[in-house]
Amino acid sequence: MTPTAIMIFAAGKGTRMRPLTDTQPKPLIKVAGKALIDHAFDLTQDVDLTRTVVNIHTFAQMVKTHLADRDVQLSDETAQLLDTGGGLRHALPLLGDGAVFTLNTDAVWNGPNPLRDLAAAWDPARMDALLHLVKPENALGHTGKGDFLVGPDGQLTRGAGPIYTGAQIIKTEGLLDIPDAAFSLNLLWDKLQAKNRLFGLVTDTRWCDVGHPDAIPLAEGMIGYPHET
Repeated sequence: MTPTAIMIFAAGKGTRMRPLTDTQPKPLIKVAGKALIDHAFDLTQDVDLTRTVVNIHTFAQMVKTHLADRDVQLSDETAQLLDTGGGLRHALPLLGDGAVFTLNTDAVWNGPNPLRDLAAAWDPARMDALLHLVKPENALGHTGKGDFLVGPDGQLTRGAGPIYTGAQIIKTEGLLDIPDAAFSLNLLWDKLQAKNRLFGLVTDTRWCDVGHPDAIPLAEGMIGYPHET
C-alpha cells in the first residue's frame, strides 16, 4: 500500500547556512524566488496525500506564519530539537499508522519527481524503507563521498556510492524500540540494513544539496533560473 502521509523536516538550526539563518529559518531561504519549503511542497502535488506534517523548532513562528494557508499539521519541537528519527517519532500521532514519506527541505530537484518514483517502486512485502538516491554526477552542492552501495536487488549497504537525497518511504514501527529522545534516522536504517530490509532507488533526477549559501546559485543554475548580469 502506498503511503498517504508525509513528514516534511523543517526544524533544523541551519548552522551551515549562516549568516542567512541568523534572521530566518533555513526552510524559508529563497531559491529561484521561492522558499525552500515551497520547493518541497511542489513535489507533494504528484502523490495522493491525506496528511502532511511539518516539524518546527528554529524561528518556529516564522514557519507557522508561512504555512498558515496550507493544509498542514505542525509537530512542535520548540522545547527540544529531536533530529530526524526523534522528530519523526514525535510526529507519529499526527501521521497515523503505517509507512510514511519523509522529505528534507534543504534541496532542490530537477527531473522526475522523487516521491512519485518512490511510490511506484515501493514494495512493503520486501521493504521497511526505500531511500531515494542519485549518482554523484547528478548531485550538486554535495561534498561527501557518497552514502550507500546498491545491490542487484536494490538492497543497501553503507559505502561510497549513490547519495541519499532526503526523500524516502519508511515504516515507523522500529522507531518505538529506540530509547533516545533525539536521534538520527541513521540509527533505524542500520537496524533495517541488518535485517536486509533497507532498499534504495537510484533515478536520473538532478539534485542540489542547498545546505550552504554557495549552493543557492548552483541550484538556480540547475533549474535554469535567470540571473542578472
